[in-house]
Amino acid sequence: MKKKTQLASSTGTVLLALAVLVTACHAPQRTVLTISAAASLQEALSETENAYKRDHADIDFRNNFGSSGTLAREIERGAPVDAFLSAAAKPMDDLAAKGLIAPGTRQNLLRNSLVLIAPRDSQLRGFEGLTDKSTKLVALGDPASVPAGQYGRQTLIALHVLDKLNGKVVLGKDVRQVLTYVETGNADAGIVYATDAQASGKVRIVAVAPDSSHDPIVYPAAVVKTSRNDASAHKFLEYLASAAAKAIFVKHGFTIASS
Repeated sequence: MKKKTQLASSTGTVLLALAVLVTACHAPQRTVLTISAAASLQEALSETENAYKRDHADIDFRNNFGSSGTLAREIERGAPVDAFLSAAAKPMDDLAAKGLIAPGTRQNLLRNSLVLIAPRDSQLRGFEGLTDKSTKLVALGDPASVPAGQYGRQTLIALHVLDKLNGKVVLGKDVRQVLTYVETGNADAGIVYATDAQASGKVRIVAVAPDSSHDPIVYPAAVVKTSRNDASAHKFLEYLASAAAKAIFVKHGFTIASS
């Protein structure tokens, strides 16, 4: 009787294992897309991906947010990335020049505005107020790798303010770090995108940088040539240009690029 019980138990274990194996064989294979994207896209892109997954249950996303220049250098060094969304044309241009962008996949998706922010209780009024003694530290993305920092530097030069800020400027590794400096009071002011300011309840917009004071803020997107999921990445980028995705980006404060 004991042998029969052991045999039945063994048979049941085998059948269970076979059932699991059959189920696994019929389960849809999931594709994980690795997206490197400008830090300013964090909330909007995450919401867009969630919307995409509702109709594409076989797709998952792994996001790497940071400064566009740093992300581009990581791709140059061989980081396994499927698609790149930059906050400026230059990082994308640099990758294209090295043959690292899949031909025919690049598109300009979005535009943004540049703003001067301060803590909500600040008395700062306009860019000229940055030169006042009451403004001790001004946060700016590192122009060497952060597009918002490059645009910010251009604006400060155009408004004849930069040369009066000696010793006041503190550099951030990306635009979100600049936002954090101002949110926490570690900086009296900062220059970020309008979408970053909109995402925070701890800062206020002091002034909007004139469009003429900096290069156009355009967000290009493309599939990385070394992607192992190029077909899936291409389909996702097509979705980002759809009306549904555009509505999400507009909700987060972006405007849609005309070309």
